[in-house]
Amino acid sequence: MRDDPSVIALVTRVVDGDQDAWNEVIDRYAPLVWSICARFGLSRQDCDDVGQGVWLALVEHIGTLRQPAALPGWLATTTRNECLRMVRSSQRYDHDGLPPEELLPPGEDAAMIEQEIIAAERNAALRAAFRELGHRCHDLLTRLIADPPPSYAEVSEELGVPVGSIGPTRARCLDRLRQSQYLAGFLADPSGELGAAEAGR
Repeated sequence: MRDDPSVIALVTRVVDGDQDAWNEVIDRYAPLVWSICARFGLSRQDCDDVGQGVWLALVEHIGTLRQPAALPGWLATTTRNECLRMVRSSQRYDHDGLPPEELLPPGEDAAMIEQEIIAAERNAALRAAFRELGHRCHDLLTRLIADPPPSYAEVSEELGVPVGSIGPTRARCLDRLRQSQYLAGFLADPSGELGAAEAGR
C-alpha cells in the first residue's frame, strides 16, 4: 500500500489520545474487518467477537506500529488471524485435528486482502469527501441515491427546490465531489474503479 499521509496523521492523533481520531479509525476500517469475517462465514456473534479482539489488539499495539501507514494491512492480517482462531476453535470441526488449509475460505492471499484494503480506503475517502459538501449538495445527493430512487417531483417537494434545477445542481455537486482532495488518488487510479462505480453516479 502507498504511504498514505492521511493514515499516518490519523494514527499519530490516536497515539496522542485523540478520541475523535479513534472513532474515525473504527468508522473507516470496520467495513474491512466485517468483510473479512464474512468470507469466513462467521455468525454475527462470532464477527462481533473477532471485531472486539481486533480493536483491543489495536489499542495495545497502535503505539508500536513501525509504519503507521501500514495500519490497514495490520488490521486485515489481525482480522484474518482472529477469524482463523475462531474457526479452529468452533464446534463445526471435530477435535481430531484442525481443518486443512484447503478448506479455509478461498482467496485468502495478499492480493485479495490488498483489494479489501483499497476498497476500505476508497469508501473512507468518499465519506470524507461527502462530508465536505455543503448542506444543499449533501441533502440532494443523499436523497437521489436512496433505494428505490425517488422521482425528481418527490425530491422537489421534499427539498423545496424547482424540478428543473435538480439535474444541474446534481451535476455541480458531483463535480465538487470529484474535486475533493480526499478522492484525488482514487480518481487518478488507472483502473478507474471510483470514477465508474462511485463518482460518476
